[in-house]
Amino acid sequence: MKRIAIAAAAAALVFAAGAATASPELAKKNGCTNCHEVDKKKVGPAFKDIAAKYKGKADAADKIAGELKAGKGHPAVKASDDDIKALVKWVLAM
Repeated sequence: MKRIAIAAAAAALVFAAGAATASPELAKKNGCTNCHEVDKKKVGPAFKDIAAKYKGKADAADKIAGELKAGKGHPAVKASDDDIKALVKWVLAM
C-alpha cells in the first residue's frame, strides 16, 4: 500500500510541473525521481507499475493527488496543486 502511495506521489509530482507539460524533467524537479523511476522499482514503485495498478479506475487521479498532498502513505508533496495533478496524469498515462 505504501508503494502505491509513493508511486502516486511521484506521479503527482510529475503533474506538478504544469498541467500541459508534465514530463520526466518535472518529476526530477519535484524530487519524484529520488524514489521512483519510470520502468523499475527504486525506493518506491515504478511509475508504470502505479499506472497499471490504477488502470480503469475513474477516481484514480483525484485519489492519488489527494494522498500525495495529505501525505497519506507517502511523504507530503510540496508541489502546487496544478503540478501534482499534471504529474499524476502523466504517470497514469503510462
